[in-house]
Amino acid sequence: MANTLHKTERLSRKKVIEKMFAGGSRSFSLFPLRIVYMPVEELDAPVSILVSVSKRRFKRAVKRNVMKRRIREAYRLNKQPLLEAVQQNNCRLAVAFIYLSDRLFDFSLIADRMQLALQRMSEALQPSSDDVPSAETGGEPC
Repeated sequence: MANTLHKTERLSRKKVIEKMFAGGSRSFSLFPLRIVYMPVEELDAPVSILVSVSKRRFKRAVKRNVMKRRIREAYRLNKQPLLEAVQQNNCRLAVAFIYLSDRLFDFSLIADRMQLALQRMSEALQPSSDDVPSAETGGEPC
């Protein structure tokens, strides 16, 4: 599969975004990123992402756009393990990447943290040996 980021893989539905941040989603931080994710059925792609860089952190749009591009590129290059985990569990996932720092970090650090974040999410989606009853009843770990 090609490492592309199609329009359908971008989270743009207002209802889904509001639902994500209203509660019921899981989140964790890997500085300089905070990752919020939630299983959602009404998405077109297996994983849809949202990238947010606060105007409070970077006043200039040029710097905000640079960070958004770096985050999207890091996701695009490292998304394969997460896609495999999501497809294995037959669910769809909405993910938000929120940039926390007020410094510009280089791409290598962003890519490293993105790889760790995607690995942590795919491990969270995998049914563990303790979840045997939910697997027998047909429940999803998503």
